[in-house]
Amino acid sequence: MRIAESEPGCDRDIVALAALLHDADDHKLFHTENNASARAFLTGQSIGETEIEQICRDINSVSFSRNRGRRPGTLEGKIVQDADRLDALGAIGIARTFAYSGEHGRTLDSSIEHFHEKLLLLKDEMNTETARRISEPLHAFLEQFLKEYEQETNGRGE
Repeated sequence: MRIAESEPGCDRDIVALAALLHDADDHKLFHTENNASARAFLTGQSIGETEIEQICRDINSVSFSRNRGRRPGTLEGKIVQDADRLDALGAIGIARTFAYSGEHGRTLDSSIEHFHEKLLLLKDEMNTETARRISEPLHAFLEQFLKEYEQETNGRGE
């Protein structure tokens, strides 16, 4: 919502709902189709069909792996995508990476690879000026972490 506040013309209700529901049908977590969980929730809240369709389009435009190199078609989608990507940076991003890796039996080295394959790319893919500004120190923290990791492991990795 911090990004939405700096973007005149966005529909804050759409942003809020898309942000809250963007992982409700995430393919890495659930086996649903056509945003079934998000749609069920929104329908239960008496959200109109036009709004539900936009929210689902915005949700579907967030994923890094499924939308590599593509930008969302709406301002609201761009804001939600930026917010999701900001969550993958900084100390929170580092913690999430290792938590996910531990849950899925990945090695430290494969976690570090994830930094290079995804996390370090995010700063340059932000859609809004606000997100670009927020991402700078978070990106720098990732880089500092990787330097420290390299130093402590003497480049040997795990």
